[in-house]
Amino acid sequence: MPEDELSRSSHSNPGKNLVNGIKTNPASNSPKSSLSVPVGPPVYVDLAYIPNHCSGKNTDPEFFKRVRASYYVVSGNDAANGEPSRAVLDALLEGKSQWGENLQVTLIPTHDTEVTREWYQQTHEKQQELNIMVLASSSTVVMQDESFPACKIEF
Repeated sequence: MPEDELSRSSHSNPGKNLVNGIKTNPASNSPKSSLSVPVGPPVYVDLAYIPNHCSGKNTDPEFFKRVRASYYVVSGNDAANGEPSRAVLDALLEGKSQWGENLQVTLIPTHDTEVTREWYQQTHEKQQELNIMVLASSSTVVMQDESFPACKIEF
């Protein structure tokens, strides 16, 4: 295709070759492999929700390298769908190990799951080394006819 035709076809479809608003390589069929994440400084936040109920589908060590939070919320409670994902919890350890600073991080699971219990027990020494605390709570909130587990955090 001549260059002027290629240019016109790109203008006629401005979303072509974009994944999440980022330009991708049209030669690749896999958006993940062609996605180019711009280099930049990490983002520091007080509280971050681990995306997609802590599913491994879209959270990897890069997330934890780039999004540095004092508190991460893990809300997964669906073992059949891999939520929470052990790989994501391990990614937290990997990402945090590359921060170069030993800031306190608190992980807040919203459900008591076998995956989080096993991860906690098997990686406890590494968590201590990286200054990661897992906040467990047996608090319950009762509202009208409903009760549910809760966790209180203060900033």
